[in-house]
Amino acid sequence: MFSVRDKSLKIPERKWFTVLDKMIVYELFKTLSSVLLVLVIIIVSRGFIRILDQAVAGMISNDSLLSILSYKTIITSAELFPPALFMTVLMVFGRMYRDQEMSAIASAGAGVFTLYKSVFILLVPVITLGAVLSLYIAPWAEAQVDLIIKQGEETADVRGISAGKFSEYKNGDLVLYVENINDDGVLNNVFLQNTEKDTVGVINSQTAIIKETPDGRFIFFGKGEQIKGRPGDLNYVIEKFDEYAVRIEDKTVASKFNRHAHTLSRLLDNAILFNKTELHRRFAIPIGALLLSLIGLPLAQVSPRGGVYGNMFMGFLIYFSYGNLLRISQSMIENHTLPFWLGASVVNLILVTLGGVLIVRLAGWQWIKMNFNARVFK
Repeated sequence: MFSVRDKSLKIPERKWFTVLDKMIVYELFKTLSSVLLVLVIIIVSRGFIRILDQAVAGMISNDSLLSILSYKTIITSAELFPPALFMTVLMVFGRMYRDQEMSAIASAGAGVFTLYKSVFILLVPVITLGAVLSLYIAPWAEAQVDLIIKQGEETADVRGISAGKFSEYKNGDLVLYVENINDDGVLNNVFLQNTEKDTVGVINSQTAIIKETPDGRFIFFGKGEQIKGRPGDLNYVIEKFDEYAVRIEDKTVASKFNRHAHTLSRLLDNAILFNKTELHRRFAIPIGALLLSLIGLPLAQVSPRGGVYGNMFMGFLIYFSYGNLLRISQSMIENHTLPFWLGASVVNLILVTLGGVLIVRLAGWQWIKMNFNARVFK
């Protein structure tokens, strides 16, 4: 009979990161990467079509398309963190229920809180990354997109010049036609009509080139003639020139940064109500990702014949309702219908209540009561 003090009996130390944790974290991370990638590609592709339309119309430079695509990917990734995590938890644990893996885990003594510990190992770094994206990186990306679009609108007139096409500028006061354009940017056989008040000037030139100067952007014509006069009069001035310049007035585009592009410090320093609404939207991303992930585990419980996507429809209804309630609460905050503190917490409280009900259903009320009594009244 062994003595209590017998040092030959060593109780194995319980590892903090177990094999079960490793398996669940790996499955969650792999599925999350796939789900987030697919969602981002779908949403960014749909939005990028509008950017391409603006590029075709000459409103955005073709050289900036890749930059806009990169920034839009960052913005969309932040916005899609909650649904991606929610779908990931539903898919991974739904498959484990279908394949009877959850029954094997339960027979080994692992309960609900053991599973939640495995989930939190992945949730903590992922939600931290989502918070950084939502609060800092995504607003910076929004500001960069606005800046690129603003610069594109300012230089849209010059990019609109193309061979064999009449191009209008200055609200139709300036009409330009170019027969062809060399690879080095030289315009050949150029026609320009410039209207100033009641006077019309027509320039015909063999060549022209666009140059940036300290005084602005100009079109420099070479070896041509200019006819200037008032329509209906017979008094016209005909001039021949070796070089002539016409200034292209840049558009004065106001710098309008949408509220999604404001930095966090600016939102906190400014007490305007829509800034509170924007704060509510940004903080809802990491908070919603956390609460939806907690709901996903008990919601994933399906029968063996239910399939991997047994409760995906219910999950879709929950997320659809959650998203609509968020937008409604933000609108009510902005319209002074709902106090900020109530609008920012009521939707989260609904999720917490729903999560508590689902956890009780999963673990069983009697099991929770027994564990509570054992811990409190021991």
